[in-house]
Amino acid sequence: MVPVFAQLPWYVRVPLGALAIVLWVGVLALPPWWLGLPLLLALAFGAAMLASRYHEWALWCRRALKWGLPGWLFALQRALGGDLLAWGAALLGALVGFSLVALLESLLDHRVRRTPRAAPQPEWSELAMAPVGPAAHIVELEPARWQDAKGRLDDPRGSPIDYRPVNDESGSYHFGDGRTLERLSARCGFSPQGRWFVASTPQGRGDLLWDRQADKVHRLRGWQLYGWDGEQPWLARGLDGVPTRLHEVLGDKTTA
Repeated sequence: MVPVFAQLPWYVRVPLGALAIVLWVGVLALPPWWLGLPLLLALAFGAAMLASRYHEWALWCRRALKWGLPGWLFALQRALGGDLLAWGAALLGALVGFSLVALLESLLDHRVRRTPRAAPQPEWSELAMAPVGPAAHIVELEPARWQDAKGRLDDPRGSPIDYRPVNDESGSYHFGDGRTLERLSARCGFSPQGRWFVASTPQGRGDLLWDRQADKVHRLRGWQLYGWDGEQPWLARGLDGVPTRLHEVLGDKTTA
C-alpha cells in the first residue's frame, strides 16, 4: 500500500491524503477514548520498532500517531462532559501529547550511533620523520673458512668424507650418504651450520655449492665464495668483486 501511494501523482496524493486524515481523525473521535488509547500506544511502539529496518512503515506510524491524537483528545473531552473544564483538560492533554510525540520523533531522527573511537592521527612532523620503505638490514658477512681435503676433513654434520684425487689439480668427494662430487680441487669448506658444502673447481675457474638440505648442486663459473650471512652464501667475481647473494648470481649461472 505504501509504495503504491508514493507512486501516485501529487495532484492525486494531496486530496487522498487530506481525505485519509479526516477519516482517521473521525475513527479515533467517534469511539470511546479507552478504545483509541491502545491504538495510539501501538502506533508509538510500531514507529520505534520499525525505524531501523522499515523506515517507510515507521514514517506512516508516526503520521498516524500525529493526526490520530486530536481525534482521541476530542473523544476524551466528550467523555468528560464537553463543558469548559473538559475542553481545558483536552487542551492540556494536547500539549502533553504533542510534546511526547515531538520527543519521540526527535529521538528517532537523531538516534545515537555508537562508533569506535578513531585512532589519533599522527602529526605532520611525525609523518615527515617516519621511515619510508622496508626496514634496513645490515649484512655482516662471516668469512669463508677453507680446508685442504688432502689432510683431515672435518664435516660439521659428522658424515665421513673421502677425497680421492685424480691428478694434482682435480679429484672427487665421496660422502657417507652416497653423494659424489667430481672434477673439484682439494680446496673446500662448509657453511657455519654445515648446510652448504663448497669446493673450488680446478685452476680457480669458479666454485661449486651443494645445498645439502635441498640436495641442489650449483657450479658457478667465474664466481667465488666471499662469505656467509647466516647460512646463506654470498659470492663475488674475484677478490675485489662486489658481494652478491646466491639467488642473484643464479641468473648468470653457467656450467664450470
